[in-house]
Amino acid sequence: MHIIRHKNTHSFVNIKTIVFSIFCITLLFTSCVKEDDVQEIPAYIKVTDFNLTTTSQQGENTENITDVWAYVDDQFMGTYPLPVSFPILQEGNHTLKLFAGIKDNGIEGTRVRYHFYKFYEEVIFLTKDSITTVFPTFRYTESANFEIEDFEGVGVDIDTSLNSEVDFEIKTEGNGNKYASAILDENYLTFELVTKDFENLPQSGSPVYLEMDYKCNQNILIGAFINYPQTVVNKDLLWVTEKEDWHKIYINMTKTVSEAIGNQSIKFYLNLHRTDTTESSWLKIDNLKLVY
Repeated sequence: MHIIRHKNTHSFVNIKTIVFSIFCITLLFTSCVKEDDVQEIPAYIKVTDFNLTTTSQQGENTENITDVWAYVDDQFMGTYPLPVSFPILQEGNHTLKLFAGIKDNGIEGTRVRYHFYKFYEEVIFLTKDSITTVFPTFRYTESANFEIEDFEGVGVDIDTSLNSEVDFEIKTEGNGNKYASAILDENYLTFELVTKDFENLPQSGSPVYLEMDYKCNQNILIGAFINYPQTVVNKDLLWVTEKEDWHKIYINMTKTVSEAIGNQSIKFYLNLHRTDTTESSWLKIDNLKLVY
C-alpha cells in the first residue's frame, strides 16, 4: 500500500505572501524614514542690539524693550526675548517687520507690543544656513501725545501731596543728568509725589501709559486721584518692586482712565511708605512721561 503525500501548496502560498508583505512594509518604512530625514535648512535672523530714537518733544530715549514680535512678508514668525537668533524657512529677499515688546506694568508674564513704538521695517536677503544680522531703530508713533517731566527745566510739574511728610530735591548726576530724590529717615514715614491734573485724557480703551525711570530701596505704590464734580476717588493701582540701579517701567493706565467716566481731571501719584524704622527708605525718579 502506497501512501501518497501531497505537497501543502496552501502553506507555501501563505509563506510567500508573508515574505512579500514584510518586504513591502520594510520598503515603505525605509522610504518614509528617508523622506523624514530630508529636512529643509533654515536661514537665521539675528537681533542683538537696537536703538530708540526720540525728538526733543518726546523726551529722553530711555527704554526697556525686552522682546521683538517678528513678521516676514506680514506673516507672524513669533515673539522672541532679546537678544535672539531665530530660524526661518525662507531664502532670498523678504520684508522683515519688528515690533518692540515690553513687560506691561513691569510684570514678567504680561509681555505686549508697545502701542506707542512704531515697527521697524527692512528688506533683508536670507541665505540657507547663514545668519542675517539686523540692527533695528524704533521710534515713537507720530500720533502719540506726551506730558513730560525730566527735571531739566527751571520749574517742575509735579509736587508732593498733603500725605507727604518730606519734600523731594532735584539732584544732578556726574554726567549732568538731573533727577528727583526723596529720603525717609529719622521719624518720617511717608513720601508721596503727585503729577499735575490731566484733563480730557482719551477713554473708550484708548491706550494711556505712564513711563518712568526709577530706583529705590523699597517697593513703591502707584495710584491715581480721580477728580469728580462731587468727590475725589483714590485708586491704588500697582506695586513697583525695588531696584538698586536705574530701571525703566511702562505703567498701563488705560483701564483706570477709561473707567473714570465723567471725571473732571486725573492725577497720578507715587507713594513710598517706610516700613522699617531702623533703616532709611529712598526713591529717585526721572523722565516721567504720560503718553496717550
